[in-house]
Amino acid sequence: MSEHPRLSEAALIGPVVRPWDTGAAVAEVQELLQAHGFDLRVDGSYGWITETAVMSYQREHGCRIDGVVGPKTWAALKASVKAGTRTLRQGHSGFDVFELQGLLQIHGYPVPRDGIFAKETKQAVTTFQEKHRLRCSGIVDSTTWTALRGRPLSQSSPRQRWLLDPRKWW
Repeated sequence: MSEHPRLSEAALIGPVVRPWDTGAAVAEVQELLQAHGFDLRVDGSYGWITETAVMSYQREHGCRIDGVVGPKTWAALKASVKAGTRTLRQGHSGFDVFELQGLLQIHGYPVPRDGIFAKETKQAVTTFQEKHRLRCSGIVDSTTWTALRGRPLSQSSPRQRWLLDPRKWW
């Protein structure tokens, strides 16, 4: 059972992922591991570096240390991921999606708060991005997280203005 009472159990599951698998589920595992502080490339290919990171994560979180991302490892990865530590897109799920949905609700978007990034969440994100003049991708990157949290977006440095004075040559 989830430690977050309103987080849907469905938000904590994923397909069994084994060493040498490839695809979107492997990429999500890699993104989650990165969000938990592991230094690895997200390439959708479950090689030895990903396996080593999974086994280290399993050891640290009391999961069976077998390098296989099964139900308990998925649940641990998704329930403890901090909001804003990974880029979110449709198809993702976990505690960070749950927090995203809470922020969207605060901004007036009536999305279900279940921890599953479905069509409704993507539409709300896209509308939010459009309203705040962000790139309308439906993908929640660091810029969108910052805007959702109500923090000012960092301004690009002001353009250098060159004053031309014909009396000065330096």
